Amino acid sequence: MSAKPRTARPIDHLILPVCEIATARQRLTMLGFTVAADARHPFGTENCCVFLGDGSYLEPLGIANREECEAAARAGNVFVGRDQAFRFRRGADGFSGIAMATDDARDDDARYRAEGLSGGEMLEFSRDMLLPDGSSATGSFRLAFAADARAPDFFFFSSQRVVALPSDRKALGQHANGAVALSEVVLSEQNPTDFQYLLQTAADEREVEAHSFGMSVDTPRGRISVLNFAGMQGFYGIDPASTDRGLKGEAVVFRVTDLGRCRRHLEDNAIEYMERGGRLLVPAAPGQGALFVFGE
Repeated sequence: MSAKPRTARPIDHLILPVCEIATARQRLTMLGFTVAADARHPFGTENCCVFLGDGSYLEPLGIANREECEAAARAGNVFVGRDQAFRFRRGADGFSGIAMATDDARDDDARYRAEGLSGGEMLEFSRDMLLPDGSSATGSFRLAFAADARAPDFFFFSSQRVVALPSDRKALGQHANGAVALSEVVLSEQNPTDFQYLLQTAADEREVEAHSFGMSVDTPRGRISVLNFAGMQGFYGIDPASTDRGLKGEAVVFRVTDLGRCRRHLEDNAIEYMERGGRLLVPAAPGQGALFVFGE
């Protein structure tokens, strides 16, 4: 009997710690994104998400109540604990994690533990979301965490929608810059293959493309790449600190419908960018903690 074919987990969303939600909203709007209403978590954090047409989204993550966050972290909330640690080590703006979509977070948690890559105890919570028509809905989620102690500044987790929010978010998926999908997520590390097992386990995908600049895993919703310092410089003009080991979130690559339209929007809003290899590169800024890259 043949084994059941494996399908890599799609990227669900990206965690982007920000200094202030208001700053993130202003920056992302100027970049041409439609930004959802602010939403609170029950453990002190807040977000203002950007939803893409492919089903993925960005989660700019802010601090709504510091005391609640600190209490949640002390109580063992891995999500908040990782965010608190990131802000302490890397600052208020950045790119700290990737969530992979799953139908069974409990099974993922067991798999992470079996591989020796558990990031800690699972988390279940519910939160409200204000929809574009003014109505609200409540979603419930179950998260399982995968991490490597050698990479304190980046983690993965699987995200299960136990009670899904309404799926018709068409209005939120229309963006003035023409962004329609997540094309690639780029991490850096001096020796990328040191974290091959973490990447494979998080994506539930054994097929890894290795090359002289690092490694990549394709998922049904965007590619995850880990590049060495030569790759970061050559492709993106970024010079990571050569002595700083561990995975670092560096860049988010979007697919747009019309690069010319995207370029005009950036110029109309006085957004600094450079053009390289037929793509537009927007450096990280307050409220946008990673390099954003737009290409067709």
